[in-house]
Amino acid sequence: MHVQIVLFDGFDPLDAIAPFEVLHAGGTASGGAVSVELVSAEGPREVVSGTGGLSLRATGALDPGRPGVVLVPGGSGRVGDPGDAADFEDDGAQEDAIALRLARVLDTELPVLLKAAIEDARITVATVCGGSLVLAMAGLLQGRHATTHHLGLDLLDATGVHAVRARVVDDGDLITAAGVTSGLDLGLYLLEREVGPQIAHAVEDLFAHERRGTTWRPDGPEPAAF
Repeated sequence: MHVQIVLFDGFDPLDAIAPFEVLHAGGTASGGAVSVELVSAEGPREVVSGTGGLSLRATGALDPGRPGVVLVPGGSGRVGDPGDAADFEDDGAQEDAIALRLARVLDTELPVLLKAAIEDARITVATVCGGSLVLAMAGLLQGRHATTHHLGLDLLDATGVHAVRARVVDDGDLITAAGVTSGLDLGLYLLEREVGPQIAHAVEDLFAHERRGTTWRPDGPEPAAF
């Protein structure tokens, strides 16, 4: 399993680094069955995050035709009302707002590449936090089940997505995770699903981190109201 973690200007570092470390450890534990790299739509470059000017280097260009996983992190910055994203352009004080940073991604080549990836049956698209909002705002998740940070669930639902309040949501070739630290859980779930539970358990033990909650899937009986 090869995983491409996509960096864009204003990304949240932990959204990217948490699954990167989990998946890299999974590659070691599995004897190389998992590989992971940082990529960008533009190719190799230094990509500045939304946290204190911290940057990471993308070592390659996102290849939407390479089988495996394409993982999209969310953005980092000031928390505001995501519904006000269009208004932030007129307010210099809101230049570092998360909603604006995610909206700006739509003006890059990334949505086109993500559309190609999500249409490829050989690829699973995964997201952490606001990464699902990037896909949703690009019109790529209509009718799908997904989650995001709890502050963005209403916006996700407004885009035509079936927003689910869960830590990790598995909708087949789309796997989404909620708030920032859920990137750890997403990485572990990917290892369990694609490589096996023993590898996932070994990494979980190494990181001294126990996954939280039940991964939500759109199958089985629906619960009655409590």
